[in-house]
Amino acid sequence: MTADGHPSSYDTLRVEEGTDRVVVTLHRPEARNAISGRMITELHQVCEQLERAPKLLLLTGHGGVFAGGADIAELIERGRDEALQGINSRLFERVRRLPMPTLAAVDGWALGGGAELAYACDLRLAGPDAVFGNPEPGLGILAAAGACWRLPELVGESVAKQVLLADRNLDARAALAVGLVIDVVPAEELLEAAHALLDRMARSSATALRLTKLVVDSPGSHPVADDLAQAVLFESDDKKDRMTRFLDRRSRT
Repeated sequence: MTADGHPSSYDTLRVEEGTDRVVVTLHRPEARNAISGRMITELHQVCEQLERAPKLLLLTGHGGVFAGGADIAELIERGRDEALQGINSRLFERVRRLPMPTLAAVDGWALGGGAELAYACDLRLAGPDAVFGNPEPGLGILAAAGACWRLPELVGESVAKQVLLADRNLDARAALAVGLVIDVVPAEELLEAAHALLDRMARSSATALRLTKLVVDSPGSHPVADDLAQAVLFESDDKKDRMTRFLDRRSRT
């Protein structure tokens, strides 16, 4: 059920839409929220909605698990042609490119494709039982939905190789130490803390957030992109209003 009372059309997700955010809960309790083909399709639907009407995105998992990986029962049937389609990788890259910031609230297992989905988000917040890992080589495959290049960018090559080659899992404390997550909070406070973080971002200019994310995600150095994005923002009424309020507050202190 959505926040406005309309019935959800999703089978593997629970989707709630608010004024400035969309909350998506991975919901396959019978399979530890494993990422199935149906879930991929439904997450594409969410991405289409957020591309059309940009909002903040909060991703989490049902029942104390983020996502236990891809659905192995489906994965075993995939062959070369399916691999070349990039079924998971194209979705996760789409998540990464969403216009507004994305946050994964992770407690419990985030393994394989579940970890890669969390890596694709802009920020990650962890509960105390969060565990990130990529055990794909043990199944005769590699982490091919972004972990092999995204994880080194997030935590550095050495730690990434420990996870990807040596089957090391990063628990919540380790994930915090290497900068993979922004904070670790008690499980019962995880969603509240996630919303508080989104609240903080929502107080900023939505256009400034969008352009900042676009520039940060641009490859290489980008002084021209910085200047162009800033030029757009400098002409906005929102910028003038915010700076005027700031100066008014300062003049009163």
